[in-house]
Amino acid sequence: MSSTASSSPAWLQRKERGSMKLLWVMTRLSLLAGRRATRPIVHLIALYFVLAAPAARRASRDYLTRCLGQPARWLDLYRHVLTFASTIHDRIYLLNDRFDLFDVQRHGDLPPLDASPDTTTGAFLFGGHLGSFEVLRTFARRDAQGLVAVAMYPENARQINQALAAINPRAVHDIIALGQLDSILNIHERIERGAMVGILADRGMQAERMVSLPFLGQMASFPSGPFKLAVAMRKPVYFMAGVYRGSGRYELHFERLSDGAHPGRDREQAVRALMQKYARALEAQCRQAPYNWFNFYDFWEPAPHDPV
Repeated sequence: MSSTASSSPAWLQRKERGSMKLLWVMTRLSLLAGRRATRPIVHLIALYFVLAAPAARRASRDYLTRCLGQPARWLDLYRHVLTFASTIHDRIYLLNDRFDLFDVQRHGDLPPLDASPDTTTGAFLFGGHLGSFEVLRTFARRDAQGLVAVAMYPENARQINQALAAINPRAVHDIIALGQLDSILNIHERIERGAMVGILADRGMQAERMVSLPFLGQMASFPSGPFKLAVAMRKPVYFMAGVYRGSGRYELHFERLSDGAHPGRDREQAVRALMQKYARALEAQCRQAPYNWFNFYDFWEPAPHDPV
């Protein structure tokens, strides 16, 4: 092991751009004027960040070149950032439970989102920084009787989350903060009560917990922690992506990665197999919806790794 526990991953070293005041103004203006009237501002914000964030621009170009199979053009970079900005803009309305503004279609191996705590045994929903996880959380508040929670690092987009959480304080009740002493216990309790816990499993906090897996033509680093937890708890695991398709349209894609049983396989083998399935599912969604990938840093940079 060549890294200490104090080392931080690349995504955490990137400072958030923007200010709380600007986020608050944009949030209030969006709620007052409406989604259609404030869309031009979203385009301007996307243009600003393409021009003013060279590191993110380089990461976007590298990723899109891998995913598109050809050198990314300037228009591709703009479309990439605009897709991200659009999902943030839509979070304002999703958190405000404006279901009427969105057309959401579900595809794939659907988990029991409309079940009750008495009829489900709990499951993991592994997503990534691709598309919008807020779409799932919003419709779960309406349809799933509080059965969906999301575990996330509070350091991830702290300013955006604070500004948007002010819209609907109820929305923070289904968030489990990762990196806390009781994080694993909270996840365990939720799942044992029949809830589904979503985790964005493409980022980790400590570099030494990362594992190399093939992803878009090169080895990339993925955290093993969420997968170890899922295998230890022997609960079903689904891949999930809320893909943005433009004009208020989203597609919720699900793929069952594991039924929770691991016959004839030791724990380390089960963890690696689950991680490989996840990486393949994530790659497939990236290729189908390339502009929905929101890791604006060097995802393929070298990092020290531990065995699974």
